[in-house]
Amino acid sequence: MILEINKLDQVVQATILPVEANLGNAELFKEEMIDLMVSGARLIIVSFENVNYIDSSFLGSLVVALKYALPRKIDIYLVALKPDVHNLLKLIRMDKVFKIYEDFTEAMENLD
Repeated sequence: MILEINKLDQVVQATILPVEANLGNAELFKEEMIDLMVSGARLIIVSFENVNYIDSSFLGSLVVALKYALPRKIDIYLVALKPDVHNLLKLIRMDKVFKIYEDFTEAMENLD
């Protein structure tokens, strides 16, 4: 299990537990995200509060999760990004694809 889950109706707060989001846990992350969507989540807020490093394979899993979510009208928000991770997402323009917030509270205040 890579995600710590807190369900609030159809909103799921999911915290990534490992410090490194990499090839070693990318597949499990993707599977857990899809399982959350299959089980009825309409919004998944993913916290990166523990993550100091993210690699391309994990980013790929994040994109796969988003591709699964979009046709099902499920949103994925990202929160609590450390500066290095946030800068990487900006560099590859993923900040244009995902809504990014400071924390769970701010994300919940900006629900669509």
